[in-house]
Amino acid sequence: MDIGTIGSEPRRSGSFSCRSSATSSLRRRSISLSAAAPVHIDDDIESEIVSEAGDIGDRALHSNRHSESSSHRFSVDHALENGVSTPTFGDTLLHPNGYWSRDPPTMSTISVVTPLPEEIISPLSTDAIVCSKDKMQDDKERLPKLLDYAVCLIHLAVFGILGVLTRYVLQKLFGPGVAGLTNNENILYLDLPSNMVGSFLMGWWGIVFKADISSVSDYLAIGLTTGYLGSLTTFSGWNQKMLDLIVDGHWVLAVLGFLVGLFLAAYAVIFGIETAKGFRWLLTRQNACTGSGTPSSSCNWRVDSFKRHLAVMVVLILMLGLLWGVCGALLREEFSSGSSGAQLWLACFVGPPGVWIRWFLARLNGRGLGRAGLFKWVPFGTLAANVSAACIMAALSTVKKAVNSQTCDTVVLGIQLGFLGCLSTVSTFIAEFNAMRESERPWRAYAYALITICISFGLGILIYSVPVWTKGYE
Repeated sequence: MDIGTIGSEPRRSGSFSCRSSATSSLRRRSISLSAAAPVHIDDDIESEIVSEAGDIGDRALHSNRHSESSSHRFSVDHALENGVSTPTFGDTLLHPNGYWSRDPPTMSTISVVTPLPEEIISPLSTDAIVCSKDKMQDDKERLPKLLDYAVCLIHLAVFGILGVLTRYVLQKLFGPGVAGLTNNENILYLDLPSNMVGSFLMGWWGIVFKADISSVSDYLAIGLTTGYLGSLTTFSGWNQKMLDLIVDGHWVLAVLGFLVGLFLAAYAVIFGIETAKGFRWLLTRQNACTGSGTPSSSCNWRVDSFKRHLAVMVVLILMLGLLWGVCGALLREEFSSGSSGAQLWLACFVGPPGVWIRWFLARLNGRGLGRAGLFKWVPFGTLAANVSAACIMAALSTVKKAVNSQTCDTVVLGIQLGFLGCLSTVSTFIAEFNAMRESERPWRAYAYALITICISFGLGILIYSVPVWTKGYE
């Protein structure tokens, strides 16, 4: 088999908006591992897939730049809805983040079952040919590396600020002032609604429809999942509220808060996946009945040329400047009052760096430890982001209690809401948890959750709770 020619087969275009008529039969393909292959190879593949289910950071840009197969994507639910025990399609490997990869050592152990007859005789649609030609043009007009990063960082910044604003609105909407459902004194912490909403939307945008969004713009997919949903949800805020509970002596409530928070977020992403698959089925059925499925028109929406990328970048720069300008004016006006509004406007300034750091850390997912790649199933990038954010938030909370001034409170709460809220994430964490739970080793999901929670909570006790108890801070 000539692996080098695989990526050039136009009939493997797998995006929802740009697919050939043979795509449906491709789902029924199966693979078989060579009998001589050691079992640990399959485990390595599965470990890498579940670890990369949430995010792979800037490696996504390298995948697009250096892999011919970047144009041949399948919606990630093809892998996750069937479990990851069969993590390959055809003779390439599908990663849950929506990108294809080729690994020569593993490729030599994979053999493809003969395609179905209808797949062989199925003609290539005109729309698929159009999309294939558009993709060839896309390869010719790929952005320079520096500009590639700049466009992605701008997307992350704008969507990160929108995530902070949405999280703040949900806090106020479900908090004591309006609905009264959440507060700081029970297991229904203030960030619970945003974590649930973000996990639900992760099932839509980050799992089922991520490949379809990527067919329009890879930067849009990264902005929505890593930028918006990653900033809408926060692990550090969740951990800090549980630390506040044990400071007041409510140990049982803190344990229940972690269990309830994990349970609700996990089922929110499942509900999101199921509803998204139902919506996809309705769209497919409607297009089949009306004959209105015109992929070529969807291809026209793709941001696939230098001019379109430049236009989008200019619009986003203007949006970012407008957001920061408005936030700066409002912060100057309200900072002296110490209101929650001042904290929000400061959060919008410091939020984007948190998103950027988390995105760069995500490149560690699926790599494992050392050259041997030990514990490859652990998403060390997401783990590092969540634990570090939780520790910094605990340290700032200690400083806030020690200083006990209005200015310090405004600055600390603004940094916690913005920078640390964006540095940590529940949506990516829960996507990884869900992928592990559906794998052949579901115990890894609970081990991963336990590792994240125990390390963050344990360090938080040392950094925050112990000083509060020993110093007698109010």
